[in-house]
Amino acid sequence: MPVTEDNDSMATALALIPSGCSIITAGQGDAATGMLASWVQQASFEPPMVTVSIKEGRPIQAAVESTGCFVLNIIGEDPGELFKHFGAGFGPGEIAFEGLDIATTDFGVKLALAAGCLSCRVRSSSQAADHRVYVAEVCEASAHMNSKPYVHIRKSGLSY
Repeated sequence: MPVTEDNDSMATALALIPSGCSIITAGQGDAATGMLASWVQQASFEPPMVTVSIKEGRPIQAAVESTGCFVLNIIGEDPGELFKHFGAGFGPGEIAFEGLDIATTDFGVKLALAAGCLSCRVRSSSQAADHRVYVAEVCEASAHMNSKPYVHIRKSGLSY
């Protein structure tokens, strides 16, 4: 059965998979960028690793590929300001962090509004249809101890 937007059963069932939301940041200086991501998952305990999925061709993909690093900024339970800032995405060369309280690191950009930050080094990647999945080791981490993560439920599992 081909997957189409008209496939209500598949769209509804896939939408039941909950996710968090994070801002992935990568790159340095004027080349630094970020994107809103919901396809993120812890992948192992020892060493601690995560997976992130980035749609092919997104500007951040080039930064992740060239540096081999990124920061996973985990969005807290009140996502409003970060959703508003990162929701539309950024094109190549667009300034991604104007007006935000940030700290730049060798891995990418940490956002002060994040509930937690994971600085990650890519260990492998693979193609998954229209996305690239990166498996990355968590090298540094920080968390606001009383923060709770935002939990996202999609309306349809066949589109953003």
